[in-house]
Amino acid sequence: MAALAPVGEVVREPSARRAAGVSARRRRRLNAFRYLVFTVFGLFFALPLLAMARFSLEGAKLGTWSVTAWSQIASYQGTQAVGIPPLISSIEITLELAVITCAVIVLLLVPTMIWIRLRVRWLSRTFEFLCLLPLTIPAIVLVVGLGPIYNRIQRVSLSALMLFWVYVILALPYAYRALAAGLGGLDVTTLAEAARSLGARWLTVIVRVIVPNMWQAIINALLLTSALVLGEFTIAYLLLYNNLQVELYSISRNTPNAGVLFATSTAALAFAFALLLILSYVGRRRRRSRG
Repeated sequence: MAALAPVGEVVREPSARRAAGVSARRRRRLNAFRYLVFTVFGLFFALPLLAMARFSLEGAKLGTWSVTAWSQIASYQGTQAVGIPPLISSIEITLELAVITCAVIVLLLVPTMIWIRLRVRWLSRTFEFLCLLPLTIPAIVLVVGLGPIYNRIQRVSLSALMLFWVYVILALPYAYRALAAGLGGLDVTTLAEAARSLGARWLTVIVRVIVPNMWQAIINALLLTSALVLGEFTIAYLLLYNNLQVELYSISRNTPNAGVLFATSTAALAFAFALLLILSYVGRRRRRSRG
């Protein structure tokens, strides 16, 4: 006669199968809900962008297609108002502002946050409060406070590149959060002590030991800062400087050629999306190379 299995095992096996079946059903429902939400929100954001791109490709006659609006991006000479630069000049200024602001943010925040984490940890709460403070200050209040300073700057005929100081202040909360998340996932003290025990200086510890391990956080901070600079309008407009968004607003107010407006807006969004893909690809490759 075959030996009978213990009663406990007979009871336990069907219950384990039922639990596995329930878990698989929950997983399928969760995946279906996730795909549904992503699809709905994807269509919500994609359809207006596709409509804007389609409108920028419409020709002079109804039902025809043309790239005239896209070809005019580089040759458009701005509005008739005095002092408004050509569209291509505004694009160049905005890109330069993004590069300068990203460089200042990284050079200002990364060494400071690492040093606070290593040497003066008691200062971290105060530093976090100062970095997050711009979130609570409306843009109009910043303009009122910085207006007299920029009025003096404009008297010496400096370009709109001087806006990077304001953009650094605006980007501080977002860049700080991205960098803080990267630092929070590292045992910074152990890395620093190991490097110091091998004779490394503090600068070497920061640049060659800690920074490579938080590269993804730095990329996220650069992405958030670039997106903020590319889309900022209020402060540049109120301080009487011209960046890309201010020039697009001027085009929409002073010219009947709406195709250039939609073509430039679509190109700016496509550039931001391409920048997101490039930075994420770079971060993924660095993680694979370290692995």
